[in-house]
Amino acid sequence: LAQAADAAPGRDTAQPAAASTAQRKRILLVDDNLDAVSLMANLLELHGHDVQVFNEPLAALAHLDRFLPQIAVLDIGLPTMSGYALAGHIRQRLNGRPCRLFALTGYGQAIDRERASAAGFEQHLVKPVRVEHLLGLIAADAPHAIADSRSS
Repeated sequence: LAQAADAAPGRDTAQPAAASTAQRKRILLVDDNLDAVSLMANLLELHGHDVQVFNEPLAALAHLDRFLPQIAVLDIGLPTMSGYALAGHIRQRLNGRPCRLFALTGYGQAIDRERASAAGFEQHLVKPVRVEHLLGLIAADAPHAIADSRSS
C-alpha cells in the first residue's frame, strides 16, 4: 500500500477524519502478505472503517456470515485457493447480499483486468495501491467499471 510521500516539515499532521456512520464500511481484507495487509487495515481503521483481516481464504470464509462485509479486498495470489475462487465463494455464501469486490494483485496487464472483471470484481488494484485511490473507491456508493488503477 503506497502512501503519498509529500509530508513536509511544518505541515499539519492531524489524524484523518473518521468516517461518519453513513460512510463507515465493513471491509474484509484477505492477503497472505502479513505486513502489507496489516498496514492497509490500520489505515482503513484510521479512516473510520470496520476491518477484518485474514491471511488465509478458508478462515475468511469461516467468518464471513458473522461479519457480512460491504467491501472485500482480495489478494489474487492466495494459498489454498486463488482470489478469483474466493470471490465466487463469497458471492455464493452472501446469497445476494451486496458486497463490492476489489482484486488486489501485482499483475496489471489488460488480460489480468479482464479476468478480474469476469470473476465479478468491481476493481482491479495493482500493488502498491495509493491510499487516496483506495479510500475514494470505498467512499463511492456505486460500483465502477474496472479501470487501470496504476495511474491513480
